[in-house]
Amino acid sequence: MATSGTSSFDLSIDEIVEEAYERCGIQTNSGYDLKKARRSLNVLFSEWGNRGVHLWKVQLNAIELVASQSQYTTATGVSDVLEAFLSNSGTTVNPGSSTQDISLTKIDRSTYSALPNKGSTGTPSQYFVQRVTVGTSTPTITLYITPDKQNYTHLKYYSLQRIEDAGAYTNNADVPFRWIPCMVSGLAFYLSQKYTPERTQALKLYYEDEIKRALDEDGSRSSTFITPATYYPTVT
Repeated sequence: MATSGTSSFDLSIDEIVEEAYERCGIQTNSGYDLKKARRSLNVLFSEWGNRGVHLWKVQLNAIELVASQSQYTTATGVSDVLEAFLSNSGTTVNPGSSTQDISLTKIDRSTYSALPNKGSTGTPSQYFVQRVTVGTSTPTITLYITPDKQNYTHLKYYSLQRIEDAGAYTNNADVPFRWIPCMVSGLAFYLSQKYTPERTQALKLYYEDEIKRALDEDGSRSSTFITPATYYPTVT
């Protein structure tokens, strides 16, 4: 028996909305209903930002350092900074053999506030991330100590990006294929609260089940090694 030979299934925004309405037992051709559903879909994407790190939205960025400047603004769409390091190269793809990187330690606001001589220059070893909520502002990265740009020219960091807005109805959603069931279930749950509250509890259960599977599958499959500490109480 022949198969399709393709693996490119995806849904456009209007198809996602249609599927979600059908799960609520609703048939609609209203443009206003479509608009309201798209708004709910964007709210759903915002809610996913509170569900942990989505690996498909992790991005490597590079900023050129400026001598005697300690604070840097992150790229558009950044929600948080996961880790950072200094580099003598600005490339983020296929670094050359001459590329040298050194890691930076992430510290919290209280630790950074207690550090002395913040204006001293040299090679930074720590960084503090300030997450802001004003308008479309993105987080800032503050280095300690202030870089002198002698040995390292760029700050590189892995950021957690925001999920892109739904946008036009003909767009595809900014999610991988394995998250489509979760997205449709989540939108159906959101719409049921407006139109069919009698189905809300059941649709919520479907949604939570779908998103748990999606989050479990989205984890990293790298090896983890745990080594117990050894204590010798009689050794002096």
